[in-house]
Amino acid sequence: MRIIITQNMTLDGRVEMLDDWFDPQSQDEELSAELMRQSANEEVLLLGRQTFEDFRGYWPLQTDDTTGVAAHLNQIDKRVVSTTLTEPGWQNTTVIREDPLQAVAALRDERGRDVILTGSITLAHALIAADLVDEYRMFTYPAWQGRGRGFFPDDARPPRLRLLDSKSFASGVVYSAYEPTGIT
Repeated sequence: MRIIITQNMTLDGRVEMLDDWFDPQSQDEELSAELMRQSANEEVLLLGRQTFEDFRGYWPLQTDDTTGVAAHLNQIDKRVVSTTLTEPGWQNTTVIREDPLQAVAALRDERGRDVILTGSITLAHALIAADLVDEYRMFTYPAWQGRGRGFFPDDARPPRLRLLDSKSFASGVVYSAYEPTGIT
């Protein structure tokens, strides 16, 4: 399986949402269609504990969601990395308690569709530093935050990237996908 990090970010590369620049329910139709297209290739949703708890506290409650995101997230195989979570409390969820890098490397060796990690900045940074990422997907929002954690860890040497895909949407969001080609 391919390991893919998908993040929403600001123009200044911040993925930590400290300001009100992202609302999961206010996507234009074209952007929603792109998200669902990508979800069709997703076999596993990989999350850190905090992002998992945020998702679990929001998406299962969205009974009038017309985008299909809530239904997809309720049904997808979810893996949450946590040493403290005992009961996930969301269907189709497995808790990864062992070394997350070993668990992700094992997933990567399996046959299947994509493993998508979103949010989960600490876990994303660990996977980037361990060179376990096969593709980076960035949804850049027309906002400047000026603070917070970035897509790539501050102390890591970012990989060289090759553009795979790019689209812009009426909302001003720009999507770009890259694959790593080596370390700079």
